[in-house]
Order: sequence, then structure tokens, then C-alpha cells
Amino acid sequence: MSRGAKAVIALPDLSQGNARRDIDARLDEAAGLAEAIGIEVVEKLHFRIRGAKAGTLFGSGQVEMIAEAVDRTGAELLIVDASITPIQQKNLETGTKAKVIDRTGLILEIFGERAATSEGRLQVELAHLDYQAGRLVRSWTHLERQRGGFGFLGGPGETQIEADRRLIRDRMAKLKKELEQVTRTRTLHRARRQRAPWPVIALVGYTNAGKSTLFNRLTRADVMAENLLFATLDPTMREIELPGFDKAILSDTVGFISELPTQLVAAFRATLEEVISADLIIHVRDISHPDSDAQRQDVEQVLADIGAGGEGGAPMIEAWNKIDALPEEEAESVRTEALRREEVVVISALTGEGVDTLMECAGEHLRKGAKVRHITLSAGAGEAIAWLHANGEVVAQRNEGAETEYEVRLSDADWARFESRWPQPA
Repeated sequence: MSRGAKAVIALPDLSQGNARRDIDARLDEAAGLAEAIGIEVVEKLHFRIRGAKAGTLFGSGQVEMIAEAVDRTGAELLIVDASITPIQQKNLETGTKAKVIDRTGLILEIFGERAATSEGRLQVELAHLDYQAGRLVRSWTHLERQRGGFGFLGGPGETQIEADRRLIRDRMAKLKKELEQVTRTRTLHRARRQRAPWPVIALVGYTNAGKSTLFNRLTRADVMAENLLFATLDPTMREIELPGFDKAILSDTVGFISELPTQLVAAFRATLEEVISADLIIHVRDISHPDSDAQRQDVEQVLADIGAGGEGGAPMIEAWNKIDALPEEEAESVRTEALRREEVVVISALTGEGVDTLMECAGEHLRKGAKVRHITLSAGAGEAIAWLHANGEVVAQRNEGAETEYEVRLSDADWARFESRWPQPA
């Protein structure tokens, strides 16, 4: 199925009226996922479901309504905004006479098209194979990446055969070995960075919250920052200036999403380890989105799943982004609410409002817990002396012959960085 294919979206609402998400926002997000890979959404349907049907998920009358919409609009594709079983997929295809893809398959297709690095492509292919292994696959693009995606929507060279599970298992084993090597390399790079005298700040957030726009503003980089879901997949790291530090490392990470496929959480664990090892996490939120609070919960859940949230995790600041997208009266109310909270800064990554305040707040967090350290350096240790002035607060210094004793307020993390480069006698 080519780009520009027409699709009908069907959203099954199983919440029994207890949904924490706005139905229209959920439909818009599903449409955004489809449009991210060039699919034209021609109709969006929403159905309340009292009890999921084992064979079709939807009730028989609802399946007929979906089939009528597919026929009327000439759609080739039905997107079910939920996870469905292989038998449900097969029966829905029979009932609607359209190709059916579920939310997990659609997200995997986007990731397959967007992954730019060899690591990203390995992770996506592994996730795709894990997803396919338990399904009744009727069309699969075999074991080569013949196009951007991985065969859900078809493409050149597609073969109409059932996936050979033994080939899938062999390929998955090979991919896991390759990814283990990538993880080892990444761990070495991270260990080197931790010995370097700069803190690491990780940007996290729901997809399309504005992380890449903020990243570009802070780093003057040109990371893809479009109004698209999952515009960024591969982690990007750049140096930035930070008050109280000579420099810091900023990491832009993949956006999170509700019901993120478990295969992707597992496959991208190595990438998300950048968040686990960060000194500070900045959670970028689209405060103008009707489901902003629900999105926050989704992000926090993924962070908890990878071991980066909660007690023992890095400190976190919330950056309430897109304040410029709100009407002025509502924006003022949001600013007032933010002032009541210690860990919140209101910003617009697009206009620059609040970004300097955010960086000052980040610097303060990284200096929290600082203690006065006694450091003795020779007059020739110019680089170490400059580093102390840039990264700590020199509260006193005494010259003693050829050496100078400094009293410097440094955090535990900065003290460890200093000691790794200029060890002090015990």
C-alpha cells in the first residue's frame, strides 16, 4: 500500500465512561500517526464497547458500520486504534474487505520509516519481528529492509507468504547479538562522558511536545523539528552553555506515546539508557494539549518502566511548552499555576519565552546538594583552576608556597568529575 493510501480510523472505547483521555484528542492522535507516514485519513469513527468480542473486537453492527464507511470512502486501509489479536485482524479484513493494521503495527511502521542510524534500524527491525512472530502473517517483506517500513503496508518485493517462524527466530537472535555490541559501545561512550567534566541533561516528553524545537534553540542545531508525531527517533547529543558551568551535554530522545508497544520499549532500552544515566531530566510538556495531564502520566510510566523515574532517579524539571499556543487569559492562568510549583518552568521553545529561566533552573538543580571541598593545586594547574571557577563556587583560596588551597562548593557529581581528571590525595 503506497503513501497517500486512504484510511478509515476506528477507535474502540472500552473505558466505560472512565476515560482519562479526550475522545477527539485520541482520534486526532491516531490520525496524526497515520499522516506521519503519508496515509490520508478519510473518516474517523468512535465506538463505545461494553465487552470486546473475541473474534472482531467490535460488535457485528459496528463492523457493518465500519465496512460501510470503508466502501463509501473508497478506503484501502482500516486502522484500529488499539491492539488487536491476529484472529481479530483476519476477521476484520474479511468483514470490511480492507487491509487492517492496529495501533502497534502503525507505530512500528512509523519507526521503520524514520529510524536513521544503524542502531535505530536494528532496534526497529527487532521490535517488528517480535510483533510478527506471534501473528498470522499473510504478507511480509521477508528478511530484507526493502523500503522505509517493514511490510505492514506492503511495498516493492512484497511476497504473499506466511512468515517462516524459524527464519524470524534466527534473524532475531542475530539482531540481538548486533544490538548487544552496540549497547557495549554506547556504555563505553557513556563511561567516557561520565569521566568528562560536564553534566548530561536529557530531554524527554510525549511525542510532538516540542523537544526537538527546544533542542535546536539551545544548541543552534538543525535536528528535524516538524509538527509530526515521532519526528525524532535517534538520540542526538550536543554541547550547550549553562549558567554556572563551562558547558553541558544535552540529549534529545525519542518521544513517548500512550500504549507504546512493549516491543519498542524493550528494543529502545539501549537508547533510553541515555535518560537513565543523565544528571538531570527535563520533561517537555505540550501544555496547550487537551490531554496534557494524561500525556504526563504516560511519560512517567515509561520512565518508571526503564528505571529512570521515581526515587533514586535523576532530578526532573517540567518545561510547560507551547504557552504561545494558548489564549492569553488561559496562558496567564497556566503561568500562575506554574509559579506555585518548584519544579516547573513555563516556556515557548518557538518564541524563546522562559528558555533562559529554564536553563538557570537546570543549573541550580545540578548544583543542588553542593558541599564545600578542600582542593590543593599547584600554580601550573591552570586548566583545573579554570574548571573549578566555571563549575563550582570558589568561596576561599590560600596561597601556600608553590601551591594554592581552594575551598570550592561542588555537587557530588561535579566532585566525582573533578576527581576523575585531577585526583586529590586521600
